[in-house]
Parts: sequence; C-alpha cells; structure tokens
Amino acid sequence: MPKPLPFRVRVAIPVHLYDCFDYVVNEAEYQQAEIGARVAVSFGRQNVVGVIVEKVSLDTPLDPRFQLKPIQALLDQTPLLDPKILKLLTWSAQYYLFPLGEVFATAFPTLLRQGKPYDLLAHTWHLTDLDAEAKLKRSIPQQDAYKILKLQPQGTLENILNLSGVQTSTLKALEKKGIARCELAPQDFAPAPVQLAQMPLKANEDQQKAIHKILKAQHKFQGFLLDGVTGSGKTEVYLQVMHEVLKQGKQVLVLVPEIGLTPQTIARFQSRFHVHIALLHSGLNDSKRFQAWQHAQTGKASIILGTRSAIYTPLPHLGLIILDEEHDLSFKQQEGFRYHARDVALYRAYLQQCPIILGSATPSIDSYALVEQNKLTHIELNQRAGNAHLPKMHLLDLKAPQKQYGLSSILINKIEQRLQRKEQVLIFLNRRGYAPVLICEQCAWQANCPSCDAHFTLHLKPYQHLHCHHCGLIQRIPDACPKCQHPQLKPIGMGTAKIEESLQQLFPDFAVIRVDRDSTSRVGSWQKIYDQIHQSQPLILLGTQMLAKGHHFPYVTLVAILDIDAGLLSVDFRATERTAQMIVQVSGRAGRGEHKGEVFLQTLRPDHPLLNTLVEKDYRTFAMHTLKERKVAQLPPFRYSVLLRCVSRTAEQNQQYLQHIAKQLQAMAGTEINMWGPIPAPMERKANKHHAHLLLFAQDRARLHYYLNLWWAEAIQHIPTGLRISIDIDPQELS
Repeated sequence: MPKPLPFRVRVAIPVHLYDCFDYVVNEAEYQQAEIGARVAVSFGRQNVVGVIVEKVSLDTPLDPRFQLKPIQALLDQTPLLDPKILKLLTWSAQYYLFPLGEVFATAFPTLLRQGKPYDLLAHTWHLTDLDAEAKLKRSIPQQDAYKILKLQPQGTLENILNLSGVQTSTLKALEKKGIARCELAPQDFAPAPVQLAQMPLKANEDQQKAIHKILKAQHKFQGFLLDGVTGSGKTEVYLQVMHEVLKQGKQVLVLVPEIGLTPQTIARFQSRFHVHIALLHSGLNDSKRFQAWQHAQTGKASIILGTRSAIYTPLPHLGLIILDEEHDLSFKQQEGFRYHARDVALYRAYLQQCPIILGSATPSIDSYALVEQNKLTHIELNQRAGNAHLPKMHLLDLKAPQKQYGLSSILINKIEQRLQRKEQVLIFLNRRGYAPVLICEQCAWQANCPSCDAHFTLHLKPYQHLHCHHCGLIQRIPDACPKCQHPQLKPIGMGTAKIEESLQQLFPDFAVIRVDRDSTSRVGSWQKIYDQIHQSQPLILLGTQMLAKGHHFPYVTLVAILDIDAGLLSVDFRATERTAQMIVQVSGRAGRGEHKGEVFLQTLRPDHPLLNTLVEKDYRTFAMHTLKERKVAQLPPFRYSVLLRCVSRTAEQNQQYLQHIAKQLQAMAGTEINMWGPIPAPMERKANKHHAHLLLFAQDRARLHYYLNLWWAEAIQHIPTGLRISIDIDPQELS
C-alpha cells in the first residue's frame, strides 16, 4: 500500500528566485492555513517570512528530487492579503518579470516582513516583580529590559520596546521567569462616519462638469484624465468626489509622487473631512507605518494617502483611486522591482471595479495616448480657480552680455521690483551644491570622480568637500592642482548653494530660502520652510525640482528658471517631454493668488521650438505635436518597449553578453521584436561598474511578453559570474 502523501502548502518566499516552494504541515496546520497568510519557514541557511499562495492538493505527487522541510510556524490566523490584492501582486510579478515572493513583500510594512505578530501594536508589557534585578546578573539584555520596564509602571507597548533595542525574545525570557507579563489590549478598527469639517468651495463651471462626470462612474471601473492647468482647482474636484465616495462608507486611496507633498495634501484633507487618514510613505518609522497600514487594511482609515508603494496596501472597502501629478517620474520604481504605480493603479481600479482619477497640469504622453484609444476619459479644466490668471512667460537670451552672477540684468531688475512690492519670487535651478565643476585655470584639469564618468560637485556646507552625486563618493578639495600644482582651482557653473550666495549679495534685505535635498534632510525641515513661505512676507524661494510638484504658494508672483538647456540635449527621447513638464509645473507656482504672475526662462537657445511652443501656445499643443512625432517614429506609446540593463566590471563583458542575448531573442522572435543596441549606457561607468543597454520594441505587447518569459526562464540559469542583468518593462528613463 503506497505511503500517504504529506499535507503541504506552497509558499512565496522573498528571495530572488522565480519559483514558489512546498513545505510540509500537519493536518491541523493544513486546515488552519489560509491563502494570503504569512508563514515562518527555513530556506537554505536563513529563516524567512513567506506568504501562502496555495494549499497543495493531497493527490499532487511529490517531486523526488527535493526533500521537503516542515514550516516553522503559521504566523496569521486569517489572511492579511485579500484575493484582489493577491491577484494584483501576482499580475505585477508576471507583468514586470520579478520574483513573486519579493513582490509580495512590497505589500507588507517592515515589521510584518520581519515576522512580528499582526497584533503587535496591542501587546503591552508590565513588570510583575519590582525587586528582581538581582536575579538578572547573568543577562545584560534582560537587565536593560528590566530597567526600561521599571521606568514605565503603566506598561509599555512591545513595538516601542523593540525600537528601544529590547528584543521580543528577551521579554519572553522575563515572562518565563515570572518577572514580566504581556497583556493584549483590544483594538478598535471601526471606521468613523464621514463628517465635513469645512463646507466645499463653490465649483466653477469646468469643475462642476468634471465632478458630475466622475460621480456618474461610481461602482464601476472608469479611468479619468483630469487635465487642468496649474491652479485650476483639481484638488477641489478630488475633494468633492471623495466626499460622495466616503459617504457610502468606502475608502479612498490617494497617491502623490513625493513625501514633500504629503503635509499640504493631508492639511487639505483634514481641513475638509473629520475622518481617519492613514499616511504611508518612507519618512515614517516602522511602528507608525505598521499602524497606518493596519488601519488601512482593516478599514478603520477612510482616506489613505501615500507615495508609490501604497498602491499595494490591502483596502477592504476601496471605492476611488486618485493619482495626483500622474506624469511624475517618481511613480516609476527605478531599482529592483521596477513597477509603475500609475499602470498598477489602473489595473487595481479594474479589479476593484471603481473609478480612478489621473490628475495633472502636464499629463504624460502615454496618458494622452490612452485618451486617443478611448481607455481614459479626458476632462479639461481650462481656467484657474477664483480670480487668478495664468502667468505670462518670457524668454531671456543668455548670450546677451548684461549678466551678473549668472543672472540676466533684466531678471535682476524684475526680482527687485517684485520684492519691493512685498511679493515673493521663486528661482528654479535643478542642480544642487555650489558648483558642478572644479577646474584648474592653468592646465584645465577637472575634478572628476575616479569611479564614474562624471564630475565631482563642489559643496561648501556643512563643510568644504567634493561629492559625486552618482556613486556618493566624497573627497577633500585638493590644495593645488594634482596635475600641474597650480594653486588656483576655480569653480565653474552654478549650483543652488552658489546662487543662494549670489542672491544674498544682490538682495541683502530679503530672506533667501533654499529648498533642495541638502537643506531639507532633517525631519520637519520642509514643513518649517512651507510655513515660512505662507507668512506673506517678501522673500526669494530658491530650489530644485522639489519646488515643481503641486505646491500652492499664493504669494509667489515671479518665477525664474535659470538653466533649462540641459533638458534639450539629452539622448533620451522622453527628455523634451520631461523638460516641458518641468517648465510648466514650475511656472505654475506664479500668480496663484491675487496678483498676476510672470515667468522668465533663461536660455542660450531662445529659438528652440519647444520653448517657443510653450511661450506662445501651451503644453497641450506641445503634447499633441509630440504624440504625432512619436507615432511617425514608432516610439512608445505606439510600440511597447523593454530595456535590458547589463552591469559588469568590463565594457567588453557587457557587449558580449548583450550580443548573445540579442541573437537568442532574434532566433526566437524573428522580426516581431526590434532591437536597439547593445550600446553603452548614457553614463557608462558608475561606481567602478560598466553599464550597457539593449532596448527592445514590439507592436504586440502580449507577444513581447510571451517571448521574454520563454527567454528569461532559460537565461537566468546561465548568467555569467560577475555580471548582473535586469529587465525594465515600459522604461521611463534610458539611464
């Protein structure tokens, strides 16, 4: 009589392997196991936390090649991932060709990925023996835990103790000795009924049409492209649609591209609604992120506001998805699991059968193409809200001789006039640091990064140093030229720090506030800057692209963009699109209040067609023209693309391997796949590694994925030692 087969579950494990793995369970565990629940298992020499994806049928034969291991523990009594999220994650893994276990891990906060209990936030520890210190002489960790607990007679949450360095195993050891006890406090996950904290603003005609059209699509899937000029009141449209969805007891997921946008966005939501709002972004500590995730996953939070990864948060009552600034490149993950939150959000809305709003003043060319294909409904907001008007744009030719500190004399005079009128000025330069190049005046030596094909950037604060913004290498500034020993090294070009110094000299009576990654690195620093800007005092606001994304600065009446030419010279076919979006977004910060705004673009190419289209017409005209160009050239979105990135220690190894790949795919797919390359990446050497690309195009998305799946399953078995290859489906950057 054959031996009965063991009870098994199939587990997705967060390792870079494309298979799921079977583990043995006993009959009771098999009955208790739920798809979507976590399980602790041993994999190789490590202990990991996986997710059950299947309860293996008892008549499924065993593979004799493998010796199955038993699970270590079932971590959840009920599944934490519902069927729709499981389907979304599975689709994402298949579409982006990434291991299922690692994709599943993105749906959990860090503490759950580490195997912490789901009710961790309700575990409270108390001391039961206040005179037990003498019993703990042999264990320093237990002594430390005892001292911390003694300072909290009312008890301490386990997650707070963990963050203080006290391990759960140490607490359980104290519990075993009768020195401490753990209590499980009940948690209330009931959602609060929606209440308005503030009455809605009166919508203008465009806004009313938009709200009506979106609300007609409740309870079904429909995608909307809310295409509104800067300051046209897109947020008010969001708020009024959200109110109707929230009244039905449903949840709203709002995605923003940057953490910096969350303070002002949550302020708008809190001032309008008395509901629970969960924040999900990388700026939170593990405990706060876990708590927010739990409130979202249980339905306690009515509004979930987050950045890119929040798209994978389980939401039991999801009724609306909003992507604000949908064009923004931040929605595309650029490393590891290279998903695009916009595309994932569209599929999630389809699974949930709920409407989705993609909002932007500068929609992506891809979204305009979806409108042409009738996959998105186009809604236009053509007027600014209230009495505000769109700013007038001007081009300043930098070839003209009248300049000071890199600023046109015309621009300096305009800034002076605005400041004297008690108004605010925004100056945009997308280059942080003091200067992008340090050069020897004698022999033309340049301070280049030894690990990258890039110049060092000169920084003077918080101390003088050279910094490579690509690999992170930091070096001291040499006392003399290393090549000719000339003592004078000259900074060339302008970064935000140098412009800040120049503006302080030109306008000593007015505050200059710099906003870049260096000045906003401390927690709360961006909020302090934001509060200062809203005090209506005359000042100069100087910064990088952090200032370009959806901020409302009511007292800014003049915007100056100092160096726009770099975006006109890139080898990336999307570069002009991103440059146009940046110009329009930055320009949109001007004239949002009572006073009219002006925008000045400093350029060496005042006759460039892109610049003249934006100045004389508008972004939509540029976008329609670009869409036609892409169609003629058969570039995305009119063909589907995949970028294969290869990284190794030598350019030759990259070239040989990518040529080998190209031959394999050509033999497999014939003319169904067109190839560009192999070619070196725009920055070939980075961090002492060489980078190369092979770009694939196909007319049929399904056929492209079919061939990629066939090839990749074989290719991953034979990647040469010392070489890394990654697949970027629908790439947004050729870097």
